[in-house]
Amino acid sequence: QPEPVESGGGLVQDGGSLRLSCLVSEGSFSSRAMGWFRQAPGKEREFVAVISWSGSRTLYADSVKGRFTISRDNAKRSVYLQMSNLKPEDTAVYYCAAASADWPTDDPRRYNYWGQGTQVTVSS
Repeated sequence: QPEPVESGGGLVQDGGSLRLSCLVSEGSFSSRAMGWFRQAPGKEREFVAVISWSGSRTLYADSVKGRFTISRDNAKRSVYLQMSNLKPEDTAVYYCAAASADWPTDDPRRYNYWGQGTQVTVSS
């Protein structure tokens, strides 16, 4: 089974940048869309971005469009989330997830495998 492992979180100032990485070292990685979700304290988990297997299709939440970029390197079994112009409201635990198929979607029910998350904190 795919086991996503996130890294790259940390503390950054308002307007700063971070790059999150997700490595799927075990299990099936091919032919799966890969997504990023986040959960802030006291809030439900929300969709951030998703990328298809080929990388040709991406989908972003309105709140991050123009600021975040998702990418993947299939040879390295990795997915990335480049975050720029970060805002305090981006503070959350960020999760990487593997979809059940190559179907980019914002529906968390379509994702079978989830990482443990990495904390991103944006200070004002």
